[in-house]
Amino acid sequence: MKNSYVITILFSLLIILSACGNGENQEVENSEETPEVEETSQDEMSDDMEDDHSMEEGHGHNMSSDGEVPDGLQPAEKPAYKEGDQVIIEAEHAEGHDPLMKGAEATVTGAFDTTAYAVSFTPTTGGDPVTNHKWVIHEELGNAKNAPLAEGTEVTLAADHMEGMDGAEATIDMAEQTTVYMVDFTTVNGEQEVTNHKWVTENELRAPE
Repeated sequence: MKNSYVITILFSLLIILSACGNGENQEVENSEETPEVEETSQDEMSDDMEDDHSMEEGHGHNMSSDGEVPDGLQPAEKPAYKEGDQVIIEAEHAEGHDPLMKGAEATVTGAFDTTAYAVSFTPTTGGDPVTNHKWVIHEELGNAKNAPLAEGTEVTLAADHMEGMDGAEATIDMAEQTTVYMVDFTTVNGEQEVTNHKWVTENELRAPE
């Protein structure tokens, strides 16, 4: 009788041990089959966000404007192109946007006689200096005297064509007494509608063929 009990107990232990072994093997197999998910660190996420933000900012150039005319700026008496005229832009001065601007069809929204300046300055927001920026007009200079100002004159900018421009100290690189235009246009890639772009000069526009 004792032998029967012993055999029964041993048989039960074998069944239990066998079941435990199968469970452990199953866990190992599941662990091997489950693919590892690569975790993205907080630093990597921050870097990606910074990269995206930098791409959005570009050169910080505001191609559109509210169309507000600076105090003292007078409409042109005999402009080559009048308000509403269709023109082709030949300008090559909008930082980071030339490929999107040159060759675009535009509509004149304003024509004004003034002195246009190319200027160099360091943005008030920091970053690399901007050189030979075209154009800032005489009425957009905070401490301007009689126009035209000579090359090398130190001025304070009162324009917001670019981030960090308003209030920046600048140097006059060149001056051109001319008619400047505000224009509406669609970038040559068709992706952006630009309104009241400031400024293009008369020799940077041509009539459509």
